[in-house]
Amino acid sequence: MRIPYVNLIKQYSNEKKQLLSVINNVLKSGNYVGGDEVEKFEKNIQIFLKTKYCVALNSGTDALTLGLHALGVRRGDEVITTSNSFIASTAVIVHLGAKPVFADVKDDQLINVDVIDRLISKKTKAIMPVHLTGRVCEMDKLKTLSKKFKIPIIEDAAQAIGSKYNNSFAGTFGEIGCFSAHPLKNLNALGDSGYLTTNSSKIANYIKDLRNHGMTKRNKVKNFGYVSRMDNLQAAVLNFRLKNLKKVINKRRKNVKIYTNLLKNRNVFIPDEKSKEFNTYHTFVIQVSKRNKLKKYLLRNKIETSIHYPTPIHLQPASKHLKYNKGDLPITEKQANKILTLPINQFITEKQIKKICKLINNFYES
Repeated sequence: MRIPYVNLIKQYSNEKKQLLSVINNVLKSGNYVGGDEVEKFEKNIQIFLKTKYCVALNSGTDALTLGLHALGVRRGDEVITTSNSFIASTAVIVHLGAKPVFADVKDDQLINVDVIDRLISKKTKAIMPVHLTGRVCEMDKLKTLSKKFKIPIIEDAAQAIGSKYNNSFAGTFGEIGCFSAHPLKNLNALGDSGYLTTNSSKIANYIKDLRNHGMTKRNKVKNFGYVSRMDNLQAAVLNFRLKNLKKVINKRRKNVKIYTNLLKNRNVFIPDEKSKEFNTYHTFVIQVSKRNKLKKYLLRNKIETSIHYPTPIHLQPASKHLKYNKGDLPITEKQANKILTLPINQFITEKQIKKICKLINNFYES
């Protein structure tokens, strides 16, 4: 039997009766753009993350775009981030006319905070750590650096809803936290959705205007803005699913524990979860030798896997103008050839995980 990488069909099957009722209530209301469910979602996230403000948007990408815009990032500025992320992390910087400056990463795929100070220049306008896989970066060190150089932090927490570092939630350390609610995320909508968190009323109010064409009133525009509103329907779905998020996270963490107990092989590297961390495992990424051969072997045995991400952003054709070369980010590039994402969704069974582990162990022992 095939073991899928994700299982949205199973999620719908489990939720069908309640979910259709949620959707029907929105359709009956006739209120589709903005509305009470959006306001409810923003309040729910504020409570869940213990943050003062949440602004609901139409994607995690727009959360980054509007967040950078609110921090004053414009043409000619620089933003420090990492190259081993989804393309959106860099694209939003480029679209604002700014330049991404890439820091290398550590063994856990997160930004190496110790190299950031040498990348800072007079043009540095923001630092954007990416909480990849649902693991939070070293935010205590980053906050110290931010304070020292007076450079704001905007967190790419797209994959990290519910993750913690030193008992504080991802997205609450910097001036702004940016989240995605794409269907593949742990808290997922039925299409593109996102949201932004901040403790600044000035930033929150600015972005609320910006997401709606820049209109402060129906016929008054203070700043030319964007169209980045969350639909009432998506908000209703997210409100419904938020109630179950802790269970989803706990199941994924339980799955990881099974993996780590069974994948005892010198060819498989799994970054430890440090005492300061509470990881939510949006993805479960191992680092292995003979990655491509292993991926094909697992597929032949009906195990779906993925790679996040096979080509670092600084080596993508779109980044040619940034003038990075192969070898500039050695750890990032080395990991790109080793990383493999295993099924971790909340619907996978212990029996299925044991099968995957047995296949991986057999692959390296044969």
